[in-house]
Amino acid sequence: MTRSVQVFAKSGSAVEENSVEEASEGLSEVLLQERAAALAGDPLGWVREAFPWGEGELKAFAGPQDWQQEVLEGLRDGLLTPEEAIRLAVSSGHGIGKSALVSWIVLWAMTTCTDTKGVVTANTETQLKTKTWSELAKWHRLSRWRSWFKYTATAIFSSRAGHDKTWRIDMVPWSERNTEAFAGLHNQGKRILVVFDEASAIHDLIWEVTEGALTDANTQIIWAVFGNPTRNTGRFFECFHRFRHRWQHRRIDSRSVPITNKRQIKSWAEDHGTDSDFFRVRVRGEFPKTNADQFISSALVEEAARRSCDPDPAAPVVIGVDCARFGDDQSVILTRQGRRVVDIVRLRGKRGPEIARKVLEVSNSARADAIFVDGGGVGASTCDALHAMRVRHFEVAFGGKADNDGDNGYVNKRAEMWGRLRDWLERADIPDDPELLTDLKGPEYSYDSHMRVLLEKKSDMKKRGLSSPDVGDALAVTFAEPVASQQVRALLFDYADAAEDDDWISGG
Repeated sequence: MTRSVQVFAKSGSAVEENSVEEASEGLSEVLLQERAAALAGDPLGWVREAFPWGEGELKAFAGPQDWQQEVLEGLRDGLLTPEEAIRLAVSSGHGIGKSALVSWIVLWAMTTCTDTKGVVTANTETQLKTKTWSELAKWHRLSRWRSWFKYTATAIFSSRAGHDKTWRIDMVPWSERNTEAFAGLHNQGKRILVVFDEASAIHDLIWEVTEGALTDANTQIIWAVFGNPTRNTGRFFECFHRFRHRWQHRRIDSRSVPITNKRQIKSWAEDHGTDSDFFRVRVRGEFPKTNADQFISSALVEEAARRSCDPDPAAPVVIGVDCARFGDDQSVILTRQGRRVVDIVRLRGKRGPEIARKVLEVSNSARADAIFVDGGGVGASTCDALHAMRVRHFEVAFGGKADNDGDNGYVNKRAEMWGRLRDWLERADIPDDPELLTDLKGPEYSYDSHMRVLLEKKSDMKKRGLSSPDVGDALAVTFAEPVASQQVRALLFDYADAAEDDDWISGG
């Protein structure tokens, strides 16, 4: 998109009744307007001019810290590239001055562009009110342009008559059941600012609605997200992984920032270790290796994606099929041979017979030894079509009885298959496919009264803002039963007789 924004108009007084106060500080209203216009593309320069560094409350501070300067310089550089929205993502440990930087960006954005609009939200309403928004109050009070804006408990807006509705940034607690504030982010031809504080815990639906709303042409769009990296799934995590090419991303280690409590950091290192998830999140600004309830750890998945295994032609070729028809979900046909995932086919909006024909095509091409199909929902019609085409396959009931359903076993077949998948990943070679990696890391788990593993339902994952793990389920279903290759079965018994055996998928 091409940006052509209107910086603050130099004619007319923003707040004439306060011009004497500003003049007493050595800055006339005209000069304030001129400096605001000059700094529209220089947020770092604005921060250096806006506050009385080295005086009063800021006596001990000469200006922004190094890491804050780097982020502001990145924002400045993004303003010079007009093709798309500016996206800033900062992952950090505790106590680095993040809320101050958020406040500066909000105040710079409003001061240097007439009729700027935007929203600020955070992980919880308490965080938003008591930390993010209260920090903004401090820096608004210290700003040389403070008379231009009114600060309230829920918004900061222009003091100029007639601009209170069009020149404002609102504090908005998020809710996945009420996304209107994020869906209505339009400000054609001017500037939009969106800030997510403690973004790791903000629901993925809010991210998606926000992204869909930021589409105005000829508009300067800035989306800045900050937080401690508390979860290794979700959209904040993806800013640094799957979607890293879309974001300016920075990681700030609390140990490198002068203002942090080094004694507390030393205690955490002694108590937890510098490589613990506790220390990674709270100090190093790195995502945890494992969420508390995560069934398959991110470390295990990422190691499998980095691993390279030689092909094993003697290993059985197994196809897993996860079926869907409408909405965001997709049908997936995944081929695995031994320790390697060798192919992933994705289909959207296809009926059972169409999925079945593609399964047959993939099976013939791969010379599959077994085909496992999730028989629930659309999967039933896919299985019916495969039967009609005389394609041998195994229909799997994800909610059915697990082979190991006793104490310390699994509640159902799906949980058991994912358990086998997790064990397999320890020596596996999987593609660096963002969707597959996200799916494998996504599900959480719990235990029933018999200490059997209960894997999170797809519907519950969607409530957390995650997508249905279609690719992950297609891989998991390849572990429904043990499979022997055709060569091995031929050695064990007469292959012609085996072809008539309904239990043909079983093997040693």
